[in-house]
Amino acid sequence: MTRGALLSLFPAIAMAQGTISTSQFTAEVDGFLKKEIAAHIVDIATLPQARVVGALTTGDFSWGTFLRAAAACSQLSGEVNIAGRELPNFLGQAGLIEARGGGKTFAQMFAALGLRRFGTNLKTNAMWQSLTPAEQAEWRSLLDPARFYDRAVRHVIDLPENYFGVASRIASMDLQMGIITDRTYVDDLLDQAAGQFVGGAIYSDDAIPTGRFDRYSQEYARYVYEAAEDAGRKDILAALEPSLKTQLRLWWDMVAPDGYGYTWGRSVGLIGYMDTLEIVGFVAQHPQFRPAPLPQLASAYYAAWKSLMSEYLQNRHLLNVFGFGHGHFGYINPQREWQQTTSFFGKAANAEILFTEAMRKENVANFPAKLVPAPVERFEYFRKGARPAGVWVVRQSKLSFALPITTGTKPGVADYLAAPHGFPGFSVPVERVVPALAPFLELADGRVIVAGDGADEIYPSADGKSLRAIWRRWVTIGGKPAAFVDPGISTEVTWTLRGGALVREESITGTVQIRKLRVLFPSTSDRVATRFENEKRIDRFTSVEVESTIPSASLTATGDGELGRGNQGPIPLLLEWELRDVKLPFRWIVTLRP
Repeated sequence: MTRGALLSLFPAIAMAQGTISTSQFTAEVDGFLKKEIAAHIVDIATLPQARVVGALTTGDFSWGTFLRAAAACSQLSGEVNIAGRELPNFLGQAGLIEARGGGKTFAQMFAALGLRRFGTNLKTNAMWQSLTPAEQAEWRSLLDPARFYDRAVRHVIDLPENYFGVASRIASMDLQMGIITDRTYVDDLLDQAAGQFVGGAIYSDDAIPTGRFDRYSQEYARYVYEAAEDAGRKDILAALEPSLKTQLRLWWDMVAPDGYGYTWGRSVGLIGYMDTLEIVGFVAQHPQFRPAPLPQLASAYYAAWKSLMSEYLQNRHLLNVFGFGHGHFGYINPQREWQQTTSFFGKAANAEILFTEAMRKENVANFPAKLVPAPVERFEYFRKGARPAGVWVVRQSKLSFALPITTGTKPGVADYLAAPHGFPGFSVPVERVVPALAPFLELADGRVIVAGDGADEIYPSADGKSLRAIWRRWVTIGGKPAAFVDPGISTEVTWTLRGGALVREESITGTVQIRKLRVLFPSTSDRVATRFENEKRIDRFTSVEVESTIPSASLTATGDGELGRGNQGPIPLLLEWELRDVKLPFRWIVTLRP
């Protein structure tokens, strides 16, 4: 979509003095959602249907997500007849697809949200009353957390910890609607879901005890809070307050001018913008958790919406999930293209209801058109102790990034490496095990190791301008997360802000020889010029200059291959350094200048 076409969708952009009219903007959002959900509904001739608007509907959560989206858009507009369909009956039948197909987790939560839209009293709930007794029994099965929560062991079944948040929301809504009448069961599930936070944790480990921290931590906390609200658990609400205040402040310190939030971990890409919509909706409803005044949060909401619109294919009625250079984790497969788009509709409609209500209630008639985040230079610990983890957040006029020290889904996966995610011109290939500014070391016995999964020691500077970390225990490529090895090698890495640049200095010491050292700089630029000065190699890309004390390197064009797909667009070029038979001690320096 051209810039002119995008601007035509948002006449409010052109308002004088750099402000946006709240009423004009919300009318545009409401109109878009009304039009697009109708386009999807009108394309459904039968239930189920293999494709809608040309996209497959056979992936996880697809029909539950659509159900929630249509119900949320209905609540936003106040209409129960959309595109000639009476929604209570139509969505009741859509839910049976998930009930009969073994739908679970998000499919169940979205189905519960869709059902609740028509009232918590099932005797007067139009969707519930449209079902036969046999169909109601199928819906009860669909809304049973036991599909993925084992009550006997009190844990979600083979799923990350954040799914506790999903289970708690389902159970609390079931209690509200009388689907579950066992209050003890619901309270016990909520206690388990809130356990990390009640125990004093600010950030939740999503793979206990490995120390995996990413965007799911704040989403998990929000879900448990909303479940506790529905269930009237004031003790859990109080326990979650410190976490939510801290986590949402971190999100605010990382959010980019285009509305993008977390830059590392799973479910990045378009989810990074949807997160912003949801978070602003949440804090619009819960002002005690706001990390900034509502008008500034509105600017972030607006920026995220514009970014999502720039990725919306108007002629196909779909988000551009699988466009050139678009990276996503493997579970976002072609079968879920429709699900991702309708997830956007549902998240956006729910956020819009909360956002509009708060803006009206607090008399915010206009807000700044441009999000101008405040400068930040600080380190935030996710946990301390024997294997600490955290993130260094830097945001300056031309230099912004988040450098996490945490555990990934597998050792060496680029999305979780200790690298400056979000740095201008730098982006890692999504879900690829590659040494993106964190070297892979091949040992004489063939093992390949990487400094990851937390660190042995972390030393942030008091002024936030540097960070030092030490690894003596490493993880093995191809091994399990947090399965540490001590190969007789240690590395000390220092990142420093210096003269508008980021300098990474690494010193590797030990008693063994390294067969091979590999490290990559994946670039979002499509051109580069190389020169050599004082035994240093300098590669000048379009938006960043990379200077390294390792003179030998190669450049590779990625095309639309696996290594060319980033969380916010293409990675056209890979700069790769490789050294063989490295004798220790070894020291190298790389400087990044935006």
